[in-house]
Amino acid sequence: MNVDCLIEEPLWSAAGIERLAATATDAVARHLNLAQDGLEVSLLACDDARIAELNKAFRGKPVPTNVLSWPSEDRAAERDGAPPEPPLDPELGDIAIAYQTCLREAEAGGRSLTDHATHLVVHGVLHLLGYDHERDADATLMEGIETEILGKLGIEDPYAIIE
Repeated sequence: MNVDCLIEEPLWSAAGIERLAATATDAVARHLNLAQDGLEVSLLACDDARIAELNKAFRGKPVPTNVLSWPSEDRAAERDGAPPEPPLDPELGDIAIAYQTCLREAEAGGRSLTDHATHLVVHGVLHLLGYDHERDADATLMEGIETEILGKLGIEDPYAIIE
């Protein structure tokens, strides 16, 4: 899968966001048996201020968040818990990921920045492919796929409760 990275927050460069994003997107494509050649994702690696602007503009929430996604087309399944149809358009859409929020969440969860950011990119790509977590069965499906993909990358289940 081709990932076009725009790095606005220099700390993402030090974190290896381009390599991390390529690994995460390729893992999603392999897991879902998607032809990787030609599939495209744009990734904005930004800071909390920038993602707060985007969150306000697109969701009406003027606060930072970890990741946002904008699919190029609506691919969601109509039936709760059903997988979406494979994409017809090779341009899947755009993702934005915020460094400071990602780092805070990683530290709070006892995870590495790399593992957490990988999870968020996987999560964002699944949104671009039509997966969602608004309905219960959809959330179960999406979280299960995320956990499987991350497990293949040697990353612990992000939904497991750490005690």
